[in-house]
Amino acid sequence: MIRLIYNLLWPLGLLLFLPSYLAKMFRRGGYRKDFGQRLGFYSSEWRRRLHGKSPTWIHAVSVGEVVIALKLAEQLRALRPDLKCVLTTTTTTGHALAQKSAPSWMDVLYAPLDFWPVMRRAFRAIAPQRIILIEAEAWPNLVAEATRRKIPLALANARLSPRSERRFRRFKVFVGPIFRRLNLICVPTPEDAERWKNLGAKTSQIHAVGNIKYDVFNQPILSDVAQRFRETGIDAARPILFGGSTHRGEEQILVDVFCGLRPEFPDLFLILAPRHVERANEIEAELRKRDLRSIRQTAAGSRTQEFDCLLIDTTGELPGWYNIATIVFIGKSLTAHGGQNPVEAISARKPVIFGPHMENFASLAKQLIAGGGALIVQNSEELLENSRRLLSRPAEREKLANNALRVIQPHREAAARTAVFMEKLSSSQPG
Repeated sequence: MIRLIYNLLWPLGLLLFLPSYLAKMFRRGGYRKDFGQRLGFYSSEWRRRLHGKSPTWIHAVSVGEVVIALKLAEQLRALRPDLKCVLTTTTTTGHALAQKSAPSWMDVLYAPLDFWPVMRRAFRAIAPQRIILIEAEAWPNLVAEATRRKIPLALANARLSPRSERRFRRFKVFVGPIFRRLNLICVPTPEDAERWKNLGAKTSQIHAVGNIKYDVFNQPILSDVAQRFRETGIDAARPILFGGSTHRGEEQILVDVFCGLRPEFPDLFLILAPRHVERANEIEAELRKRDLRSIRQTAAGSRTQEFDCLLIDTTGELPGWYNIATIVFIGKSLTAHGGQNPVEAISARKPVIFGPHMENFASLAKQLIAGGGALIVQNSEELLENSRRLLSRPAEREKLANNALRVIQPHREAAARTAVFMEKLSSSQPG
């Protein structure tokens, strides 16, 4: 009955949210390409490509979840060398990263909307032998269709904040039956496990294995592009203030801090990596207003030393840039709420600074602060003072980085541990 009501109300909800949904897609670009996949329509070429594969279907919403999905898929492939995967994403930025990074044994599609005729068409085309949802993407029709077809269904890296738990609790009558249908839930921490139990998930199916987002120890730290930049661009001894995954308003703050530090550190260089690269023109305009000489990464060459700032205008390459930083500011934490993942910078052994709004990584942020592994600032003045101190004190930078590495150590091999549990979902079936 509840799902019937959900499906009856679904078209109304679509009409209400469609304008903002389309506006966001238009703003981020690439919205026309393969749009039919969102409605469960696939070209004859895609149908031929998918036919007979019986893949593992992994769903990831956007860039952060795609990174998790790719790590997990690699570990699954290590356990089963003949594995075939379909990776679906919701956002165009996530889709672009997935297409760029996916191995030959993985097909990348847009995720179908959770309306029952759309979902049924998608299941017929993909014909998965198991489904892995990254984080908490357990949509009613997707779960119902998987259950009807007796397809094992799992959540990976299913972190659940206290705020999300409170929100779900209001609808426990609705979400409880959905969560009980899940065959496996791999969560980052024991606290996450308790929250899922409180929402009705079966205790026997929940396993705390660590956070895959924080399992970045074995990835290459310096990308080829960053290596060329270091070799042909600015001098290796030149200090770099790095803004990672910044949001609107934070670039201006970093520019203010940069200009405030230049009298004391005349060789200081600024690198800005906005979370949404479509804002590159907007950021360049701000830099010109401040009379700063900037260049985009895609246009940078051997003359980079003549500039004040590098603007990273590609998606998915941020982890490979952190190794050249001196100090890293973590974006979406001063002028926006939620925060971005600091672990990639930490794994590159860089000192990190973030603002007060790290809600998406609240537990980790608290551990880092308590363990002396990060600095928290409330405003641009504090960011300026802390940056000045760190630039002047190499030993303090090293201490911060080492303390942070100790904090994230328990999450090492989280992807491998998750893969072992996922493999048990369908160990007797071909991949």
